[in-house]
Amino acid sequence: MKANELDEKFDAGNEDIVGDFDLTTAKRSNRQQRRVNVDFPIWMIDSLDKEASRLGVTRQSIIKVWLADRLEGIASAKH
Repeated sequence: MKANELDEKFDAGNEDIVGDFDLTTAKRSNRQQRRVNVDFPIWMIDSLDKEASRLGVTRQSIIKVWLADRLEGIASAKH
């Protein structure tokens, strides 16, 4: 299928175009992971755990979300 045909299908909005892609080879950019160790004071861990529990997520999840929000804010402030 040519790009303009795919564009027309997408723009028409009445067909599901996901089937037109080979998702077995799809990759998300900037999603590779690297493990890091960070030492936090006990009061901070306790606060993180309470908030994570309140939201029903893991401590790691809340740290990732909060850091991502902060970094996105910094990046958008620069532009």
